[in-house]
Amino acid sequence: MNKQDYIRAVREFFRSLPNTHSGFSRSDRALAAGLYHRAVPLDSLFAAMLLATARRCCRVPAARPLPPIRSLHYFLPTLAEIQRHPLPTGYLRYLQTKIQVPVP
Repeated sequence: MNKQDYIRAVREFFRSLPNTHSGFSRSDRALAAGLYHRAVPLDSLFAAMLLATARRCCRVPAARPLPPIRSLHYFLPTLAEIQRHPLPTGYLRYLQTKIQVPVP
C-alpha cells in the first residue's frame, strides 16, 4: 500500500465512525502520513480508533454528551495502549457489533 492509499483509508474510516467530525484536516493528513512512515499497520490504527470510539459510545447514558472527535490525534493514546497491549482475538468484532461500524 502506498502513502496516498494509507491516508485515504484512514480518512474514510475516521469519517465512518460515529461522533467524529466529517472533516479531515491538513494536520490529520500529516499525522496519517507520519504513521505511514513509522510503518504503523492500518489494523492497529483502526483497532485504536474503534476502541476509543466504543469507549465514548458506551458511557453512562446520564453523562453529559461529549463533543464530536475533531482530530485523528485523539486516537494516539489508544494507539499507544494497543501497541503495548494488543487486543484479544475477536475483541474487535465484539466492538464492531457494539457500535455497528464495519471494520475494513
